[in-house]
Amino acid sequence: MAYVFGRRKDEVFLKLKVLLEPFGIKKYCTDGYEAYSRNLPAEKHEIGKRKTQKIERKHLTLRTRIKRLQRKTICFSRSEEMHDIVIGLFINRYEFGISI
Repeated sequence: MAYVFGRRKDEVFLKLKVLLEPFGIKKYCTDGYEAYSRNLPAEKHEIGKRKTQKIERKHLTLRTRIKRLQRKTICFSRSEEMHDIVIGLFINRYEFGISI
């Protein structure tokens, strides 16, 4: 969705928050780092690792279904454009339910 490189500081998190605003995120699940508590409203902020397992499961599914990212498979693509297309189609289909 979005990323920002930098140390765990308020400025870096605020840059990330601006990039995430168009997605309409309703809940942020984070660790107990203070920058999140200072910059997120309490009703949108959940601290803990309870949902980490579901998130990691989604990441594993993404990695195993997109075989074009693994060089040892037969369907590996050398084109960066094909990687972008396949990842975009996968995310649209399995994350948002949009058939293309």
